[in-house]
Amino acid sequence: MGSSPSIRTESGIFRIFGIAGITLNAHSIAPGNPAFSFPVIPLILKIPDPLEITLTPTADLTADLAVKISPADYQPAFEKRLKEFGQKAQMKGFRPGKVPPALVRKMYGKSLLAEEVQKTLNDGLTQYIRERKLRLLGEPLPAADQETPNFDNPQDFTFKFEIGQLPEVKLPAAGALPITRYRVTVDDATLADTMEQVKRQFGESSDPETAEAGDYLTGELRQAGGGEDAVKLRTMLPLDKVQAGVGQFVGRKTGDVVTFDLQAAFANDAKAIATLTGLTRDQAADLKGDFEFEVEKITRTQAPAMDQALFDKVFGEGTVTGEEEFTEKVRATVQENYDREADKLFNHQVVDAVVQNTPLALPDTFFRRWLVVANEGKLTPEKVEENIDAYSRELRWSLIRNQVMEDQKLEVSQKEVLDRATQNLLDQFGMGSASDEMREQVAKFADQQLRQDNGKMYRDTFEAIVADKVVDYLRGVVVVSESDVTAEEFRTMSF
Repeated sequence: MGSSPSIRTESGIFRIFGIAGITLNAHSIAPGNPAFSFPVIPLILKIPDPLEITLTPTADLTADLAVKISPADYQPAFEKRLKEFGQKAQMKGFRPGKVPPALVRKMYGKSLLAEEVQKTLNDGLTQYIRERKLRLLGEPLPAADQETPNFDNPQDFTFKFEIGQLPEVKLPAAGALPITRYRVTVDDATLADTMEQVKRQFGESSDPETAEAGDYLTGELRQAGGGEDAVKLRTMLPLDKVQAGVGQFVGRKTGDVVTFDLQAAFANDAKAIATLTGLTRDQAADLKGDFEFEVEKITRTQAPAMDQALFDKVFGEGTVTGEEEFTEKVRATVQENYDREADKLFNHQVVDAVVQNTPLALPDTFFRRWLVVANEGKLTPEKVEENIDAYSRELRWSLIRNQVMEDQKLEVSQKEVLDRATQNLLDQFGMGSASDEMREQVAKFADQQLRQDNGKMYRDTFEAIVADKVVDYLRGVVVVSESDVTAEEFRTMSF
């Protein structure tokens, strides 16, 4: 969560804490209340506190806020707090609570005054925003010309802020966006490849001195002749995946360095190179020229016999009892995995289509400044500019998501969060079909995890459920055409 806006004083940070309903950060962007249209001329409005607040539009989605606080607004509360503080104050040479009021005022009056003015400002501004239903992007930012407050003497204080307004969200009409949903079938080549992986995983492994075709080589992959930005990483190179020049690796020993053309070795398959390097497909496609691979370890696996011992190791004792049944079980498992991947892709396509086709004007200049201020030095203006498209997309998606939640009255209960967290843990432990007793035990563990790290896991799980519910609704906005593809075709597609 991004921090609240602040004004630097002589004694430290003067901060507006937690203005309700307008919290926002670069990773979790949430709208506030219903839309508000700025007036054409500045308004001076009184609120019950009463604080004098001036709202001055500066553009379609931005405005300046000036808040004037007089001694009558904070002095009574300040004097009361000063008296209460004096009754508890401890100072060398005086009994507890017997420190002279004048000394208490001299020692602590300035800081207590700043805190009380802070509270008055925070409460008044929060009330103002709520009553006028301002939909704010993030939080008010201190104006560039804000003067440093002087708390040496009670006086009138004026605090100036810049605010960004969120636009209205109008979703595309139902059936307006065409999307292709892929139905994946497991082809024989994919099944054969999977069977080989199973045999390697459950076979007997050894560490030979020299490499042969089909071995796995662990070592350092680096761009030949590259500078500081050159690719350099540790990885595992499966020789059975090398499409050209595998002979360069055969006969190699630990410590040997092989120079080869990465693109040629993998037949310009960006996905295969991305898997090897951990880069994105686009980044993998851009890797040109020679690479060096320094061998650190050679691993060879002896395929196990296709017998009951293998069947039991893979799927559990007695689950399958013959080679044909084992093969079909492997195929069904692979099919389930591809079905999930196809579903994830479809959901991603739905979100992308809706985000791209929902017109949303944003206060771009304010947004950029807010990202820098709210992240307290973790983001520079240069870094913001470099990633502004990603930040803008996230903001747009968050606005759409929250609008759908509000319009459709979608909610997420604590039980849903706990159930999701429990199921995630069961899946991690490989206990998808656990007994009621085991599920109850895991649920207790999940509940403990949800409370740790200031509720980070709870927030992440909550947001995941929100996203799922919103995407389920948005599926009705798109029109779907289905296309049958093989698993091999699906893997080679560029998404």
